[in-house]
Amino acid sequence: MKKKMPIVVTLEPGTYYWCTCGETNKQPFCDGSHQGTEFEPQVFKMVEKKQVAICNCQRTHNPPFCDGTHFNR
Repeated sequence: MKKKMPIVVTLEPGTYYWCTCGETNKQPFCDGSHQGTEFEPQVFKMVEKKQVAICNCQRTHNPPFCDGTHFNR
């Protein structure tokens, strides 16, 4: 069973790939598990080091960041 709570991480400046399929073994980041599906990772950039809550339920309206949608499930 997948956990639905956000993953809080401190990210350095750079480019990241958020998993949209929910099948990655490296949550919340893409590991290529979507290959052969209609899913593609969402690319996002951090311009400064920052602690963020990354969505883990794949239902956020503000991808890749958690917006609390998991509370409504």
